[in-house]
Amino acid sequence: MQDWLKVAMPKGRIYKQAASLMREAGYPIFEEEDASRKLLIELPDARMQFIMAKPVDVPTYVEYGVADIGIVGKDVLMEENRDVYELLDLGIARCRMSVIALPDWEPGTHPRVATKYPNVASQYFREHGQQVEVIKLNGSIELAPMIGLADRIVDMVETGTTLRENGLIEQQVIFQITSRLIANRVSYRLKNDAIQELCDRLQAQIQLTR
Repeated sequence: MQDWLKVAMPKGRIYKQAASLMREAGYPIFEEEDASRKLLIELPDARMQFIMAKPVDVPTYVEYGVADIGIVGKDVLMEENRDVYELLDLGIARCRMSVIALPDWEPGTHPRVATKYPNVASQYFREHGQQVEVIKLNGSIELAPMIGLADRIVDMVETGTTLRENGLIEQQVIFQITSRLIANRVSYRLKNDAIQELCDRLQAQIQLTR
């Protein structure tokens, strides 16, 4: 299996669209229900092994070389800042990173921002000359302004439904998010033919769907 392509594939939100794109590009990747029960899945016909990972872990697996390539959201790449090649914008799992608050928000004396993305948030407010205390949370970020933990939050927004249901509004969009194909720097040299073929086939399929 030394010459197989090892792919870090995110579980959850991105998987369905990523797997569909790969199937359309001619790779016999498995359906979502078949992927949910295994951590390592081999596709001998394609000479590929898939590592089923939490999205936040994909860049780590790729940087350290246990995966040759991976699929990951731009939000995770920005937050983790791993030493990997970003090869291709897959154009899937579209959403945005935004600053969010209650409608009556006003600047306070000691502003606090809650987020799953402390590095992204800190950089954004620093670049905009705002001094804030960033509080890292792992889930239910929308609760923070509702219970007084933070004045604002920085989080991903897809449809905005959850925000509206909880009485929150977007103040600013920080950046748009899509999923990207990334590669380990050494693997990109040693397995360049296989990786480039995958890029070309995915790129051709992306062009067809635009």
